[in-house]
Amino acid sequence: MATTLISGGTVVTATGRSAADVLVDGEKIAAVLAPGSTLLGHDLAGSVDTVLDATGKYVIPGGIDAHTHMQMPFGGTEASDTFETGTRAAAWGGTTTIVDFAIQRYGERVMDGLAAWHEKAAGQCAVDYGFHQIIGDVNDDSLKAMEALPDEGVSSYKLFMAYPGVFYSDDAQIYKAMRVGAETGLMTMMHAENGPAIDAMVAELLAQGKTDPYYHGVARAWQMEEEATHRAIMLANLTGAPLYVVHVSAKQAVEQLAAARDNGQNVFGETCPQYLYLSLEDQL
Repeated sequence: MATTLISGGTVVTATGRSAADVLVDGEKIAAVLAPGSTLLGHDLAGSVDTVLDATGKYVIPGGIDAHTHMQMPFGGTEASDTFETGTRAAAWGGTTTIVDFAIQRYGERVMDGLAAWHEKAAGQCAVDYGFHQIIGDVNDDSLKAMEALPDEGVSSYKLFMAYPGVFYSDDAQIYKAMRVGAETGLMTMMHAENGPAIDAMVAELLAQGKTDPYYHGVARAWQMEEEATHRAIMLANLTGAPLYVVHVSAKQAVEQLAAARDNGQNVFGETCPQYLYLSLEDQL
């Protein structure tokens, strides 16, 4: 394995930043050393294959983007990034791993969806990658397939409480999937919105001719996100499944997650940068 010493930089970690040298052996960080350390020898720079001078620069671990959508078809469109272009941009930005979403649509088989996404990504990625599995049709066959996902290197799956007729799972389906998730160690990822109620609000707004972008926010009322987030938390509590709520956009939903965590429940949430800047309040 080739060895590399990154010297003279400011190393940034989860605990802070400090002047340090980083020794890399192959693709693994072998040591983080104080400048001038002789712990691994008096002439470490002379004993490695490559020395990189990082003076005046930050040295940071590679980032992991745990929620990407490369070449994802949805609503008659497809994500603009391919696995090639998306991961090339990720590498330039310091992201060294992505976790994308393999999709099982209604009426399809879970493993067929996973195989399709492996085919899209194979040989195209500039960084490491893995998959979450979207379960768009919770039935006996897909529940059985979920049990085999860990053997395929997939440790998480995603359900939707929104988009009736596309990916939507009702409470009984969510309960069944979470039971399997709890038994197999799979992380349950959840799109938490009350989809049927949102669709009813959309229909009312369309009937009133209210189609400006502003009304998109009106139809996605925070009450529908808080309610669904709470419901997902309760189902996870009942089944013992770990829960990861994706793209949280309402502060009230954050409060539900925080309360569950304060009670010791194994739940997490993520947001998107745009939700911190583009809000209904701003539009008012």
